Amino acid sequence: MATWGLSATILAPTADILRFAAHHLERGAHRLYIYLDDENDTAFNALKSNPKVRVQTCDAAYWKRRSVSRPVKHQARQTLNATHAYTRKTEVDWLIHTDVDEFLLSDTPITETLAALPSDTTSARVRPMELLGGSQTAFKAFLPPGRRRNEVVKAIYPTFGEHLKGGFLSHVAGKLFVRTGLPDMEIRIHNAFQNGAMLPDAAELKTIDLAHCHAASWDAWRRAYTYRIAKGSYRADLKPAGQDGLSLHQLFRQLEEQRGEAGLRAFYDEVIGDSADLRARLHAHGALREVNLDLDATVARHFPNAPV
Repeated sequence: MATWGLSATILAPTADILRFAAHHLERGAHRLYIYLDDENDTAFNALKSNPKVRVQTCDAAYWKRRSVSRPVKHQARQTLNATHAYTRKTEVDWLIHTDVDEFLLSDTPITETLAALPSDTTSARVRPMELLGGSQTAFKAFLPPGRRRNEVVKAIYPTFGEHLKGGFLSHVAGKLFVRTGLPDMEIRIHNAFQNGAMLPDAAELKTIDLAHCHAASWDAWRRAYTYRIAKGSYRADLKPAGQDGLSLHQLFRQLEEQRGEAGLRAFYDEVIGDSADLRARLHAHGALREVNLDLDATVARHFPNAPV
């Protein structure tokens, strides 16, 4: 068997943090390296109680010990912390960096899948599936790249499909398991670099999914929208999905200018929100997945004394 671990830099409510941690302990993680992006004593103490979790609060003292000024951008903090987790004393055979709204899923134990990889494989990629807003179980599946993907995306999302990469609102790159013990490594959000060069030829782990709960509901998506369009996954410096489409930043700004809140809602209803129509379109193209994460029950098993 191969042991695996996960690193994450997290700023979220305590309940979300513990759901994330408990889920991955349930899935067989040997170590979780959790970096709390702000002080949260309740989450810290609960995580600390589990012997498989290594938790740190990234306060001023933490960054001083690292001899690094706290980066302004959260993406840079994620990279520094993920690399810190990778370069610390090795406790696992494989390490992956994910976010608090991403959950690894596999019918086969992840340890077995990783153990079956050739010994010269240095990295392995898991692809995402994206939650339908308002559902706790329905996801849109990852569509492999190619001409057919563009045709399917336009069929499922007739108004906005040309602006969506793979039909997803967030990333399609997924996240990367990296074999530990490699020298001169830097772990970034979706890739890993050795001696400044990106690790080549990552294996595709087709039996493991990354369930991405990017938009749990209209209200949750709308609350996150202001940050995402300024500094996050809809920011202006990100490229469009295709040569002919707008970037999400451009599309959202255009919708706001032309239709205001109603424009954003129309986008949400076609692309994100759980509905019979969207489910039917996804199902017609083999792109609907149903999974019950059952997160609260998992928390009760792994953090039975947590006050959430």
